[in-house]
Amino acid sequence: MDIERIIAKLSPLERRVLPYLTSKSLNEIIEKSGMKDVEVMRALQWLSNKGVVKIIESEKELIVLGNNGVNYKKNGLPEKRFLNALTDKFVVVQNVLKKAGLAKEEMNICVGSLRKKAAIEIKKDNGLLVTINPNGKKLLEKESLEELFLKKQFPINVKNLKPEELFAMKSLLSRKEIIRKDKFKIRNIELTPSGVKLSKIKIKDEDFIDRLTPKMIKSGEWKGKKFREYDVEINVPSIYRGKRHFVNQAIKSAKRIWLDMGFKEMKGNIVQSSFWNFDALFTAQDHPVRDMHDTFFIEDPKNAKLPARELVEQIKNIHENGGNTGSTGWRYKWVEENSRTNVLRTHTTSLSGRMLASLNKEDIPCKYFALGKCFRNETLDWSHLFEFNQTEGIVIDPNANFRHLLGYLKEFFKKMGYEKARFRPAYFPYTELSLEIDVFHPVHKKWVEFGGAGIFRPEVVKPLLGVDVPVLAWGPGFDRIILEFFKINDIRELYKNDLEQLRKIKEWTR
Repeated sequence: MDIERIIAKLSPLERRVLPYLTSKSLNEIIEKSGMKDVEVMRALQWLSNKGVVKIIESEKELIVLGNNGVNYKKNGLPEKRFLNALTDKFVVVQNVLKKAGLAKEEMNICVGSLRKKAAIEIKKDNGLLVTINPNGKKLLEKESLEELFLKKQFPINVKNLKPEELFAMKSLLSRKEIIRKDKFKIRNIELTPSGVKLSKIKIKDEDFIDRLTPKMIKSGEWKGKKFREYDVEINVPSIYRGKRHFVNQAIKSAKRIWLDMGFKEMKGNIVQSSFWNFDALFTAQDHPVRDMHDTFFIEDPKNAKLPARELVEQIKNIHENGGNTGSTGWRYKWVEENSRTNVLRTHTTSLSGRMLASLNKEDIPCKYFALGKCFRNETLDWSHLFEFNQTEGIVIDPNANFRHLLGYLKEFFKKMGYEKARFRPAYFPYTELSLEIDVFHPVHKKWVEFGGAGIFRPEVVKPLLGVDVPVLAWGPGFDRIILEFFKINDIRELYKNDLEQLRKIKEWTR
């Protein structure tokens, strides 16, 4: 496009930015022109379409402080403050935390870190007691690599770090909310030959008419002036249609797969009593999964009504002595009150237990599936969420066996896009035989667990169903299954509500 044609198509924003194009940095153009960043970016994009400039984008990886990092930069790392608060005598650990001005949740990192460095001595005597030792006193005399790193000026360019600083960075990245890596886009401007010529020409706004008004027509003001041409070649904004969230697309498709395989859908509340979530599934009342650190308990209503007395007594006997299954049970005293507590269901297997209890002998053989939300008190990372989807399945059939279980799983995963999956032996309180389902993650270079499967134990089936029939069961985490299709390497990105991601992510096609 020749220079005259380019000038005739320039918008007011483009004309305003022209005198500053010799500045190569986008930020510098914004500063010198006094224009808003969105105005400058829009003008440069239009100029790029006309072949006047090239916008060169690069990415810079910077280390920034998290919420804890801001606190620790100001007040010091918690383990160092903890160490400073110790004496040569054993002191109750809670008193040390109070003296150091630390929160209770910081105790584990302090004690764990200092024990690894052999800086403290610990003993238990009506609580946890701690004292400093000679190694600890030496640590107080010098600053650690992590402390020195936090003293740096943030944000920090990763490329500029020395080997010892990289070591400190990795150590701090492994801890919660101290530092994090952020990627920043850098945009620079390069003039084309046309842009070089255009930057030397003075173009005045008053020489062009961008909008013709009745007043200008009456006064004749338009005479002798140039009208800005409409630029029909300019890029126009993309229009994005409304559509289902991509996770919901995958859920709908997976449900269709189970239905096509002859399964009926199970549905139920996300709030379940501990009876159905744990006890009916032969999970002992002292099992770690029933601890508050793993499960979300409901405060109101705190307790639920239990089912028929006869079933409750059967479950009690199963736990205490195995009931009529030939098992010895867990051999402890089962407490009914513990089974009344309400929880956010930790697995959709609670629906399988309820379904077994609702069936009659005439309903067998049959098979059911569920796909829904579950909740566990997990620490968030690239492969864990505290709220996640799980797909559940049961097959109740006198002729069912372990090979059938593997066949159902292989068929489902094949339809979900996985040609190969690994099955390995595992343990669950409510199945025997039991297996774990894994796939190899191409980016993280490790096997990722999808979930468990197996054949329900007689201790589960007999009291709920009334007869001891093989029941195939599985419950893989669904969110992990769909990551590879969408090319997402961090499970948290499934629900980050990024509008750009929602617009551009590919449609589920399984």
